[in-house]
Amino acid sequence: MGKKAAPRPLAENEAKAVIRNLRTSPQKLNLVAATIRGKSAASALASLTFSNRRIAGDVRKAVQSAVANAENNHQLDVDRLYIAEASVGKAMVMRRWRPRARGRAFTINKPFSHLTIVVRERGE
Repeated sequence: MGKKAAPRPLAENEAKAVIRNLRTSPQKLNLVAATIRGKSAASALASLTFSNRRIAGDVRKAVQSAVANAENNHQLDVDRLYIAEASVGKAMVMRRWRPRARGRAFTINKPFSHLTIVVRERGE
C-alpha cells in the first residue's frame, strides 16, 4: 500500500545537494555561490578551498555532497561533472534587540539562508 513513488525532479544526468539554515545572509552566500557557477566540480572545490570567505567551507561541503550523490546514487562520472546551478534562498531571521539611550531598543537581525547545488554531467 502507500503512495506511489514521486517522479524524479532532476534529469538522469543530474544530482543535487541541499544545505538548509546556513548562518549567513543570502546576499553574502550568493557572492560565494556566484564564483562557482558553471565551473567544473574539481575547479569549484579548489577555488572554495582557498577562498577567504567564512562561509566558503560550508559551500565546499555542499559541492562535495552533490558530487558524492552523483557518484554513489546515480552512477555519474565524477570527472565530467560541473556546477549547473548554485541557488541561494532566504530562510528564517532571528531578531534580537539591543538597549539604546533613553529607553529605546535597536533590533539586530541575524539572517539564515538555504543553498542548493545541482551538478550535471557534461555530454560527450
